[in-house]
Amino acid sequence: MAKQAGRSQADEEASLHSRQNPDKAAAPDAAPMSSPAPPYTDWLRHRLTISGPAEAMARFRAAAAGPGLIPWVLDLGRMEEDWRLQLLAPLEGEPAISPAGARILSRRLRDAAAANHQAALARAAADRGCPFDLHRLVPVPAAILALGPDDPAARRWLWAQWGTTRALRHVRAMPGMEDGRSRRTDRMAVEFWSADWSPWRALLRLRQDWPTLVWDLRPDYQREEEGAAPAARGRKRR
Repeated sequence: MAKQAGRSQADEEASLHSRQNPDKAAAPDAAPMSSPAPPYTDWLRHRLTISGPAEAMARFRAAAAGPGLIPWVLDLGRMEEDWRLQLLAPLEGEPAISPAGARILSRRLRDAAAANHQAALARAAADRGCPFDLHRLVPVPAAILALGPDDPAARRWLWAQWGTTRALRHVRAMPGMEDGRSRRTDRMAVEFWSADWSPWRALLRLRQDWPTLVWDLRPDYQREEEGAAPAARGRKRR
């Protein structure tokens, strides 16, 4: 395979990141930044191509497929209190609800959030619809999951181990990428959006875990400018 003799795209990504961001260039097992997540998230489109021996690729496809989410433990009590305070102290104008009404509404929001979260976790047990699930490949430990998605220590773990601070979004397999020339090799490509950075640290780890595979990660900033991800539309870029 052509790229085995040279530097991988993950190596090039890490090297480029180190040159452009010397204060963020720690090794994957080094101490992470104190504040890895910018105040506003930019969702960046990437395309990742993975190729290698057919047997190894079959094992990788099975290992990588999952629900595409991080099964955080939600602090529902804190969420309820945050919603109640936001209702009683809006950023602009006077509160449009009484204290009793805010308490009732915040409790209903909590109940709805809990039901939605439990339903998502139940589906996740058997869901393999995401072809490149980082939590399946580089799992978040239970102790980190218990902190919740907004905890600074949880964000630092994601940065140190994945290189991005949120789960990948809009992950999809690119059609027509199978290598039909040989039954001994295989190839897959996925497109995804990542928060603020590429998942370059996760790719460095995956290169070690899957040494017979070749990784080619390419950002697609031109297409990203032409059409922002649904979650990022209407948000100003930094």
